[in-house]
Parts: sequence; structure tokens; C-alpha cells
Amino acid sequence: MIMKKIPITVLSRLFLFVAALLLTSAPAIAGELNLSVAASLKEVINDLTASYTTRHPATTFVKNYGGSGTLASQIENGAPADLFIAANNQWMDYLKEKKCIDASTEKNFAFNTLVFAGTTTKKVSTMDDIPSLDKIAIGSPKSVPAGEYATAAFTKAGISGKLEGKLVMAKDVRECLMYAEMGEVDGAFVYRTDALQARKAKLLFTVPQKLYPRVTYPAALTVKGAKNQEAKAFLSFLQGKEAKAVLVKYGFILK
Repeated sequence: MIMKKIPITVLSRLFLFVAALLLTSAPAIAGELNLSVAASLKEVINDLTASYTTRHPATTFVKNYGGSGTLASQIENGAPADLFIAANNQWMDYLKEKKCIDASTEKNFAFNTLVFAGTTTKKVSTMDDIPSLDKIAIGSPKSVPAGEYATAAFTKAGISGKLEGKLVMAKDVRECLMYAEMGEVDGAFVYRTDALQARKAKLLFTVPQKLYPRVTYPAALTVKGAKNQEAKAFLSFLQGKEAKAVLVKYGFILK
């Protein structure tokens, strides 16, 4: 019998298909929780997960930090997630509409404030001073809540038309801060909690609250996470005294 040689490209595709099938059908590791969390909460969640695992050593965490819109898109498209914490209500509402979130588990985790931070030597103390700068970093408004808050503030302050060609878009609020720290921009619109951790960039002014919606961090379990007792226990832990103390330590607002 003459055996026909199967082309290498066909074998490669077959291998990739089988590998993908095995990965998607493999059960989750017992005790493993997948967290999708707004980038500005990185230090808080790192502290809290470290504390939690000392008491629950069987629980391990896989943490995914980024812009809330990017995380929401990943969850919608099947990325593993038991808990989602966004930096605004919009992306949480989006996933609720897509039936990816168990709405009954939603809680407000924390609040924050929008500020402008940078290394510029120019006098910058109000929104009216922003158009005098050359480069300003903001999170991409399509996926980063900090960018949405900033653009809302530009509009209400009446300076949107004066910023053409000056805005530098970042993938999340931490990248904004990095640009400011490196001096690649005159300053960046970030959260107060980010500015407090800056090494070089200084907090130049706080954006008046009347110019943008309040920065809110809603937290909720995904539909998958709501079926996981460990995920429920961790969400409960995030509502407790220890979590609140850590949030205050990093400058977040509780009410």
C-alpha cells in the first residue's frame, strides 16, 4: 500500500486545532481565581491577594490588569474571568447587557479623583492652562475610563477645540503616568492614587469634580465566577475591613 504524504502545513494546522481544543476543554485548576481588574488598582489587588493566600493557601490568583474596555472585550470574547473590577460603570453595564456578569453580585469597591500630573516647568494649575502645553497624555477614551473622564472635563471646561494635535493616547492609566514620568509629555491626566505613587511627576492640580462623572470602581462576579464558592468568598473579602484599610493606604475613597 502506498502511503500519501500529508503536507506539513496540514499537519501544523491539525496540531494547532487539537491543542486549542484541549486548552478550551481543560477544566480550571482547583482553587484558581481569574481576576480582570482596572490597571489603577494593581497595587491594591496585589496586596490583598497576597494577604488572602496566606490564609487560604489552596487559592491561587491569575491577575489581568488593563483598561476597563479592553478587559470587558476580553471577557465578552471568552477570556477566563471570575471577577471583574472596572474603573467606571459603563463597562460593567456593558458586560451585564451581554449577560457576562451576575448583576446580583455587583458592589461599589472604591472611588477616585482625576488629577493632572507631570514634570513640566510651565505654570499649570487649572484646566485653562492645559492648552498652553505641547503634549498631554490621556488614556484612549474608547477603552480607558480615565481618558473618558478627561475628555468629559475638556468639553465642560471649554478647551476641547484647543487641544488638536496635543493629545497622546495611552492603553491604560499607568501608561499615561509612565509617559509623564519619562518626560515624554508635559503631563498626564491620571487618578490621584497613581499620582501619589509617581517618582518624578508631580501632582499639578486636581480636576474639579463638576467637570466629569465621579470615578467609580464597580466590582462583580462573572456568570462563571458566581458559580464558584471561592470567588464568592474573595468578593466578600474585598468588602471587608482589611480591604478598606488597604484602599485608604493607597489613597482611594471609600464613599
